[in-house]
Amino acid sequence: MKVIKIDKKNWAEGLKRLADKFPLFGPVQKDEFHIFKELHKDELPDLSLQNTRLSPKSVVYPQSETLFEYTLDEKQADHHILKEIDKDYLPRAVVGIRPCDAKAFLLVKRNFDTPEYKDPYWIKAYQAVTLIGYACNTPCSNCFCTTAGCGPFHEEGLDVLLVDAADHYLAQIMSEKGEKFITAAGWDTSAGANDLREQVQTLKQAAETKITARVSTDKLKDKDTTALFEASFWEDVAFACINCGTCTYACPTCWCFDIQDETFGSSGIRIRNWDSCMYPLFTHHGSGHNPRDMKMQRVRQRFMHKLKYYVDKYANGIQCVGCGRCIRLCPVNIDIRKVCDLMNSFES
Repeated sequence: MKVIKIDKKNWAEGLKRLADKFPLFGPVQKDEFHIFKELHKDELPDLSLQNTRLSPKSVVYPQSETLFEYTLDEKQADHHILKEIDKDYLPRAVVGIRPCDAKAFLLVKRNFDTPEYKDPYWIKAYQAVTLIGYACNTPCSNCFCTTAGCGPFHEEGLDVLLVDAADHYLAQIMSEKGEKFITAAGWDTSAGANDLREQVQTLKQAAETKITARVSTDKLKDKDTTALFEASFWEDVAFACINCGTCTYACPTCWCFDIQDETFGSSGIRIRNWDSCMYPLFTHHGSGHNPRDMKMQRVRQRFMHKLKYYVDKYANGIQCVGCGRCIRLCPVNIDIRKVCDLMNSFES
């Protein structure tokens, strides 16, 4: 793994050269929050943040995405035929993505890119993106990534990991896409001395010691699913929930969507929208029956899916990277860490 040094004096000029080649996305401040957006020609990502309100998953998986168009005009030869919308899958880069958000793409990939089913929209968009990570020297107070299979300097899913080191960045290049990104920026790609790697490790250890929040997940796999489903604590967990869906929209690993047709006169489009298991209509059947018509059932579904069903199906950790967004943004202070510990320590 190559580690190079980027002087912050050369940072803006390098990004300007990159912007001439392909779109750049990065965090910028909007009111009191940071958000990810496409950067204007001379706009720089604001790396003074701790984390964004929403993850950059929308770069790959838009909140609303038009998939097909059609006409109902029977005078047209192609009436009632879905025609795929042309999409831009040209290369782009996300600069400043946190390691937890990059790791989240790999969890989501298990849903959209499987041996049996492949979502061409998600796969093509993901393949087009270069992910330039930004290590967390000072993690948020409610981050628990180190016990959720991740960490403030986690490398999985990234093409480059940037580390803030005072007057310069240390850049770990971890893929061919990352190498091309650094080269296109005009930064020196010759490997740095061993002391640069040691500096990264020192900063990594310091960051990890700042994370005091944790979750216990070691017993989830062995829990009886039916017994956990019927546990008595779910009513208490769900009591304060208002089913607003904030937790699912803020979560970088939530992937649920709905498909809708919108018709205007004789023309129409088929679109995919983010959806949430917190919403009463999420499991509403065409027959009128709803197997999760109660708030408690929906709250239970969210946690069971992330912390039990996912664990059982993939045997590769929980469906959570410990970013803490759902904790910070929940208007009624429901805490996934506490729920996870309840589930992990449950005895039937």
